[in-house]
Amino acid sequence: MKREELNIMSNIKMIEKLKANLLCIIGEFYHLLTKGSNVAQDAILNCISGAILILYVLAQKLGYSCEDVDNDMKRKLKTGIAEGHEYEKDGRSLSKLQLHLKEHH
Repeated sequence: MKREELNIMSNIKMIEKLKANLLCIIGEFYHLLTKGSNVAQDAILNCISGAILILYVLAQKLGYSCEDVDNDMKRKLKTGIAEGHEYEKDGRSLSKLQLHLKEHH
């Protein structure tokens, strides 16, 4: 096998591993939510941050940069705010996230 073919094979294996890890984290997240609000707050936060991390790495493996993901997210936030998406109507969640991204990027 050529080196390029090995890289492609390695990339495919990593993509499959990332997808499986994401499913595991989502499953764990749902499981933790059934336990009640106070039982596993740190574990819930760990699932959320882990899923975000996996999605960024997966995006890179699929040829997108972190900046591509951030820019698309910012575009979606802007649209959601302008169109009064239900997430925005219920506690201004999109505006809060948009402000967070502006402050930290």
